[in-house]
Amino acid sequence: MSDYRKIAFIGAGNMTQSIVGGMCQSGYPADHIFISNPSPEKLEKMSAKHGVTTSQNNAEVAAQADVIVLAVKPQLMQDVCAALRKEVSDLASKLIVTIAAGIRIEKYYQYLGDDIRMVRVMPNTPSLVGEGMSGLVADSKATDDDKAYIEKAFKGVGATQWVSTEDELDILGAVAGSGPAYFFEFMASLQKAAVELGYDSDKARQMVQQTALGAAKMAMNSDLELSELRSQVTSKGGSTAKGVEVYQQADVDGISAKAVKAAVTRNQEMAKLF
Repeated sequence: MSDYRKIAFIGAGNMTQSIVGGMCQSGYPADHIFISNPSPEKLEKMSAKHGVTTSQNNAEVAAQADVIVLAVKPQLMQDVCAALRKEVSDLASKLIVTIAAGIRIEKYYQYLGDDIRMVRVMPNTPSLVGEGMSGLVADSKATDDDKAYIEKAFKGVGATQWVSTEDELDILGAVAGSGPAYFFEFMASLQKAAVELGYDSDKARQMVQQTALGAAKMAMNSDLELSELRSQVTSKGGSTAKGVEVYQQADVDGISAKAVKAAVTRNQEMAKLF
C-alpha cells in the first residue's frame, strides 16, 4: 500500500495541528489529509497554512479516508464514534487510530464494531514542539504495513516506541505522558531555589532550562547508563556530590517510583470510566 494513504483527523486540537504540521513538513501530500472540527476557526487556519481539506462534517472526511484518526476528548468519543458507525458504511476497511487517553481498544470495538482494525497512540505534549515521545500499541488485526505507516506519520513530531500491551501503554503514559509535568516541577524548584538565594528570576529560568536541555542532549548522545552519567559529573567531595547527597537522602528513587505508580493507577482507573 502507498506510504501516502488518505488520512482523516476527527478533531483539530493542538495535537492534530502538530501531527499534521509534522507530516506536511516531511513531504506528506496535503491533498491526502482531511480534517474535521465543529467550529471553523481552526479549520481555516490549517487549510491556509497547509492546504489540507477541511470540513465541519466528521462523516464527510472519514468516508474519503483510508485512515481515521480519532482526536477528540475522551468524554466525546462515544458519541463521535456512534455517529461515524451510523454514517460511514465501510469502517472495517479503514485503519482506525486513536490518540485519546484512557479508552481501551476493546471499548472501540463496542463503539465502532468488532471488525475494525486499530492502533492506539499516546503522544505527549512535547510533540507540540517536535520533540514528542509517542507510545503505540496495535490490535491483532492491524497489519505490518499499518504499523509502519503510523510509525512514520508520528515520527514527524518526535520519537515513537511500540509496546506489546495496553498495560505497558499505561506505564509509558505515566512516564512519557506525565513526565513533562514532573520535569517542569523539578525545574521550577531549581529556579525558585536560585531566586531565594538572590538570583534574578529570568536569568534563573534561562539557566535551568538550558541546563535541562544540555543534560538531555548528553544523555541522548551517550551509551552510558543514566546513573553513570550522573557519576561522571559528580566529583568526590565536591559541591555537586553534596547536592546529590541531599536528593539521595530524600529518596528520589522512591519518590519517582511512587509518582509513576500513582499515575499508572490513575490511567487504569480512567479506563474504567468509559
